[in-house]
Amino acid sequence: MTDIGQEQTVTIRIPAASTAEAPQCKLSSSLSTRWKECSLTPSNFDERRELEAACHCGAVRFRLVLTDGLRSARRCNCSYCSMRGAVAVSTNLEDLQVVQGSEKLTLYQFNTGQAKHYFCSVCGIYTFHSRRSIPTQYGVNASCIEGLSPFDFAEVPVLEGRSHPKDRGGGSRTAGWLSYRSNESV
Repeated sequence: MTDIGQEQTVTIRIPAASTAEAPQCKLSSSLSTRWKECSLTPSNFDERRELEAACHCGAVRFRLVLTDGLRSARRCNCSYCSMRGAVAVSTNLEDLQVVQGSEKLTLYQFNTGQAKHYFCSVCGIYTFHSRRSIPTQYGVNASCIEGLSPFDFAEVPVLEGRSHPKDRGGGSRTAGWLSYRSNESV
């Protein structure tokens, strides 16, 4: 995993009525009065211990604590993740609780069947998966976390998943990087 560095700041949007505490939050005039903009560094994102998350339609809601803050953010280039396209962050199995809609979760497995990918059966959004590479953790769709978006990450490592670490007998390797630059004129 690559550390995104203590000096990098991630700006996120949180609903103005949210009780989630985040440092450096202000009501955003550019977004509307419904949102607060918050600048978070990896260290102060860690301070947000319990996070709220949900699928797109809200049928599935869950709470989690990240294992290593935003430093665990990554994408994967395996056949499945390449099509799914989500930025994932990590949480320990015991640190994720589905608080609503567990009956709405649909399971998908492929290849060895070890990883379990969960989706909302209503809206189809990937929520989280048990990790084959680290079976004691879930990978969580960062976009499901309240106020977080894949476009909040300037650069995300893409892990080599076409040749899975468990198949090649080694740790994770970075295959490349995906970056996002906002078009400031929009």
